[in-house]
Amino acid sequence: MDANELGEPSVGETNGRRGGTAGAVWLREEADRPRRAAPLTRERIVEVAATLLDERGIDGLTMRNLAQRLAVTSTALYWHVKTKDDVLDLALDHIFAEVLLPDAGDDWRDDVRALTSRWRATMLRHPWAPSLIGRPMLGPNVLARTEFLQSALVRGGFTDLRLAVITRLIANYVIGAAITEATWRQTDDPGARAEARRQLLANADAYPALVGSGHLEDGRWNDDDLFQRGIDSILAM
Repeated sequence: MDANELGEPSVGETNGRRGGTAGAVWLREEADRPRRAAPLTRERIVEVAATLLDERGIDGLTMRNLAQRLAVTSTALYWHVKTKDDVLDLALDHIFAEVLLPDAGDDWRDDVRALTSRWRATMLRHPWAPSLIGRPMLGPNVLARTEFLQSALVRGGFTDLRLAVITRLIANYVIGAAITEATWRQTDDPGARAEARRQLLANADAYPALVGSGHLEDGRWNDDDLFQRGIDSILAM
């Protein structure tokens, strides 16, 4: 009695129907299998939201397209965040983690310079962020950096009203510099900028100070250097 009489497939039948050759499992390419989506968490929502904000800006972020990017339903988002404002607040605090806290040194001015330089750089990487900084900011990353800033200023002798004033001056300066530079960069049209400069030069009699200072002149002053000199001027008050 052979295998066929027992109702068992012969070796040839096995090879033909199932492609089964001894050892083939080690040679056969594994078929792609659908992967289960990563579990939806607030952290994942915020990371994807920050990416969308970088790509599309504040007006381009909606709960619908955020859900689409995450491959979930909009309803699923609302288990973790209630509104778009929640998403914006969380995304803003999320990117502040990129502002690495310096090690406090002997010179409080150096600590302020390092922090504000990193803060500005982060704002420029995420040009949607500066316009949101007027919102109540109670996230842990923002608070930690504000604490570092004020601690450095206290070591510099600032207290009470003077501390409040210089903190606001520094914050407004960093935010304003980031908005101005980011907007200027987004223009990204050298021809338009050159034309603006030509218009100014054509009216040099009306604007002698602006012409003399190099206003609207690309490359005359380095943005990084101007920023640092501005911080130094504030700290010299």
